[in-house]
Amino acid sequence: MGKKKSDGYFLITYRDPLTEKVAELKARAVDDSSLGLSFVRLSDFVFDTEALVVKPDEEAQKKRYESVKSLHLSIYAVVSIAEVGEPAAALRLQNDRSNLVVLPGARKPPPKGK
Repeated sequence: MGKKKSDGYFLITYRDPLTEKVAELKARAVDDSSLGLSFVRLSDFVFDTEALVVKPDEEAQKKRYESVKSLHLSIYAVVSIAEVGEPAAALRLQNDRSNLVVLPGARKPPPKGK
């Protein structure tokens, strides 16, 4: 059986308002903010605690956001949001009875310009 949907997360790349540097943050939930249309709410942050290599930037973020319930970011500070998780299983159709018929001459070339 595959991983649960909750095993996925979002990788948010944004411009940090405190340092003005581009940073990345992992969160399980990205929602509309209650602050208004120009904000997004990030919650349920994900930090890699089992890694053998210590990343100073990630450790600093972990300390910074460990007591934060949710983070409201301006949409103008967000660079990108990528949904990360296990790839979906390929679509497998059993007993596919569809037939595709291509009629000759059904597709005409576009007219040439003058």
